[in-house]
Amino acid sequence: MTIDELRQKYSSETHARALLERLIWPNGRVCPHCGGIESCTVVRQKAQKQFYQCTACRGQFTVTTKTPLHSTKLPLWKWILTMYYMIHSSKGISSVFMAKYIGVSQKTAWKITHAIREMMSLEHIKGPFLDGEVELDEKFLGGKPRHEHGVLHKRGRGTSKQGILVMIERKGRVRTVLMQNETHDYIGSLVKRHVKPTAHLMTDQFQAYQKLAPDFASHQFVNHSHQEYVRGNVHNNTAESFNAILERAKFGIYHFLSKLHIHRYVNEAAFRWNHRQEVSQKNGKIKMVALPFIEQLASLLGLAIWRQLRRTPNGGIRCCSVYA
Repeated sequence: MTIDELRQKYSSETHARALLERLIWPNGRVCPHCGGIESCTVVRQKAQKQFYQCTACRGQFTVTTKTPLHSTKLPLWKWILTMYYMIHSSKGISSVFMAKYIGVSQKTAWKITHAIREMMSLEHIKGPFLDGEVELDEKFLGGKPRHEHGVLHKRGRGTSKQGILVMIERKGRVRTVLMQNETHDYIGSLVKRHVKPTAHLMTDQFQAYQKLAPDFASHQFVNHSHQEYVRGNVHNNTAESFNAILERAKFGIYHFLSKLHIHRYVNEAAFRWNHRQEVSQKNGKIKMVALPFIEQLASLLGLAIWRQLRRTPNGGIRCCSVYA
């Protein structure tokens, strides 16, 4: 779907609200106050949006109540347009350029994009564990450039950068978790939380991974310190590819990622990675292409209820969620 097609279908407030109701409530209206499924329409004179009243708790609500769009004063079309840009961008869009694209201030664009990233983070509580051939790798992201004013900053483990554990199925989904430390017990608990015991692990030579072998079907690794990157079917290049996307997003788009918000940027990249499908080409190769926009939008808005961001007194944001 092109932007012109999107504008033709959903640029009016009525059509945009109808789209949100169809995607947020695919099985009928749900009360965001108590979870009730029976409600009636409330007629309000001069109301610019449709209100409903829950039969159980008598609370009134709209499709945006207790979602990241709660009490928004912006047209819903601008929210949908922002989601379109974020879903279709390869590495992300900065709030400075997003503000120009949708016609708002930079601060407003920053709040909107973080609210959308908060919905993207719900991918981590959806779906089954990773299985099959699962690659593991760590990524240390953010912090200062390695070369700065003649100073060579340390890279990799032992730096002040935020550690990220990347777990990824070949031709499948990715799960990312921010690491508090790099010990075997801690990394092992994260892997067991997201990867099935029947999985075949593929890693590098990091010792913390070696101790995971007894808990899974098999474990094979390559030794990067000996310039070994592929041995037959053994490699973790898929995880390295995802890490490269994170690095290019930081280097070319955002330039700086604070530890306070870095998980949202990582979740944004994971959302786009997880919403691809295999397409066979004429030469017999497999190409991964993005799912249609409406399918991705349905997945994004499917768990929007009870997920909100609120401004803090110092101008930041905080998450208010039953999932947090």
